[in-house]
Amino acid sequence: MSDSRLSSLPSVDRSDVAARLRDALLGVDFTADGLLELLGASAYAALARSEVVPALRATRGDTALEALARLFLLQQAVPHARVEGVLPVDACVESGWLVRVGAGGDEIAAAVDVRPYGGPGGEDWFIVSDLGCAVGGAGGIGSQDEGVVLGVGGASTTLAGITVRTAVGAALDLGTGSGIQALHAAQHATRVTATDLNPRALHITALTLALSGAPAADLRQGSLFEPVRADETYDLIVSNPPFVISPGARLTYRDGGMGGDDLCRTLVSQAGVRLNDGGFAQFLANWQHVEGEDWQERLRSWVPRGCDAWIVQREVQDVTQYAELWLRDAGDHRGDVAEYQARYDAWLDEFEARKVKSVGFGWITLRKAAVADSEPSITVEEWPHSIEQPLGETVRQHFARVDYLRANDDAALLAAHFRLAAEVVQEQVGLPGAEDPEHVVLRQNRGMRRATKVDTVGAGFAGVCDGTLSAGRILDAIAQLVGEDAVALRDRTPVQIRLLVEQGFIEPAR
Repeated sequence: MSDSRLSSLPSVDRSDVAARLRDALLGVDFTADGLLELLGASAYAALARSEVVPALRATRGDTALEALARLFLLQQAVPHARVEGVLPVDACVESGWLVRVGAGGDEIAAAVDVRPYGGPGGEDWFIVSDLGCAVGGAGGIGSQDEGVVLGVGGASTTLAGITVRTAVGAALDLGTGSGIQALHAAQHATRVTATDLNPRALHITALTLALSGAPAADLRQGSLFEPVRADETYDLIVSNPPFVISPGARLTYRDGGMGGDDLCRTLVSQAGVRLNDGGFAQFLANWQHVEGEDWQERLRSWVPRGCDAWIVQREVQDVTQYAELWLRDAGDHRGDVAEYQARYDAWLDEFEARKVKSVGFGWITLRKAAVADSEPSITVEEWPHSIEQPLGETVRQHFARVDYLRANDDAALLAAHFRLAAEVVQEQVGLPGAEDPEHVVLRQNRGMRRATKVDTVGAGFAGVCDGTLSAGRILDAIAQLVGEDAVALRDRTPVQIRLLVEQGFIEPAR
């Protein structure tokens, strides 16, 4: 990577320096937990909003941790004397992690932002990004440089949380950015390939992996699946792509450069042939809500042949809200008023030409079906409610339930044994003092935190599912209790059983 755009970045060829720097950072507790304790919750949360004043106030002392927080987290120059006994300063300067500044070079400044990041198993990792780009949002980062590489943001952590974490042979992080998804994948994949159109992002990904003590990834430059050979397939593909629907491709880190939502559609539709049987492809995406078109059918059309899919829409914004969000993300609202208005107009012109009334945001998960000729299961739903991350295991279980229901007809369901899923509670809703509830709701307290309305039979059935009796035997007992014909109850209840299994309220016991 000899590109001149990389000259200001630390060397990726000095892994020994990265290891020494990592040891030094850990040695003074420059970790997510350590900084939270140092800064306090309020100042730590302010950093995510690109506000540094509270953290500057919290690091006015003379400890080594405060000096490193100012240096790497807040991009403040510190006196050489304050860090020379803590960091391998000369080696870090030589390899480009630090630069000498001030009169006579008596101060040290960081060349990149280094942000502690806690792994899912309690690992202490470090995410490298461009200075001032540790987090996205309304900081106006995009106005600085089109090729900047951002650090950890809400989208990054969302994708990491929903990704299925099973041991796999090969994983692909497409559009790696600062390498967050590649870092996660390295913990459970034998081989990780990371791609990005921006060579600066690939360089920073190498730094993130090295400083976090993770294995190196196979780094390849190119757009979408272009860097992947025709004969290469993967067990896991993840991507937090530049999904913003915008006029043009001004900002590399967020604008895809294709018309409308074509980048996300292309990414999803081309993923199927890159997956091994049983493999997962998981994406964040934006999609258009077009006048006169069903948005769910639009997304169904993206799903490649031979794949099951689960698509969740988490948020919808009208076109004015959407344009304002991303204009502020680029800092355009802080510049010339006429120029801001002209850009706003251009966004609305683009949406009007495409008859787009709003834009949806959410997750798309594909699973390559092991049985090629099976009828695909495509679930498209809107779920703006609270969830419990991480959801990777919930995603895996969703597709396991798809397989189970596909393989078992109603007769098989009645012969099967079920148990109530963990942390499911029952709520009864009705007027105060009423003898019977108007309806009964089963609610999950984990994962997707779904709620579903059931009748008396459904509530009674779920309540006694402990794996000991078959579904049919339970229904026979309920029929006797409520005075209903057992055969009629067996005929009508499998639909409700199937729904309870599909949504994860009950699970096969054996």
